[in-house]
Amino acid sequence: MSAELVKLAVKDYVATVTLDHPPVNALNGALREQIIAAFDAITDREDIRVAILTGAGKSFCAGADLKDRPNVELPGAYGRHNRITRETTNAIRECEKPVIAAVNGAALGAGLGLMAACDIMLASENAVFGMPEINVGLAGGATTLRALFGRSRMRRMLYTGCRIPAAELYRLGIIECCVPLERLMDEATAIAREIADKSPLGIKYAKLSANLTELTPSREVYRFEQGYTVALAKTDDAREAKQAFLEKRKPEFKGR
Repeated sequence: MSAELVKLAVKDYVATVTLDHPPVNALNGALREQIIAAFDAITDREDIRVAILTGAGKSFCAGADLKDRPNVELPGAYGRHNRITRETTNAIRECEKPVIAAVNGAALGAGLGLMAACDIMLASENAVFGMPEINVGLAGGATTLRALFGRSRMRRMLYTGCRIPAAELYRLGIIECCVPLERLMDEATAIAREIADKSPLGIKYAKLSANLTELTPSREVYRFEQGYTVALAKTDDAREAKQAFLEKRKPEFKGR
């Protein structure tokens, strides 16, 4: 039986997903499989409306486990490895519930990719970010870096493997906050609870819209968004939201 490398806790519709692969939460095949399973389950669970992703120990995720590299001589080994690598971040990006990254330390390489796949990103003051593949004779991560940084900074990080502190990412407006480590989960939980109070159906379609804007021309995305609005207008949650507003009370959403 494989070790439990991903811990999942749920309270008040908020799931906390904790990577627990000492010492630095490096990604190997088993950890990737468990990340995928966790976020696929979060999509289907009605008792979860939003998730927080963080790391145990002093690192968020220090990247791919170099001891877990595939055998280049074995036919199909790299193909399978690359597929599960892609699906690890896809599971987060495609999760129907919003995912908040609470980066509690180093987020390097594939670890930075995990953060970039999340919807909202927060970090502690001790966190650092980088794409160090070039330092081990590899080249990768341009897609992740492009999603976060401008052209020059992206290429500098890709070509040099330099590390950027959390304060700089906050200055650039890439992360929501840069706070002392002891405050990080409180900040993440506050945002998560705010999201959890919204209509589950509304949040589901809001995330679909947000993902579509990254892939589709604005004209087409807006057409889809208008369709989502029409569909949502016919739901019980929409009627409850309107009634609660008129009655000056907090709405009670059922996800229907």
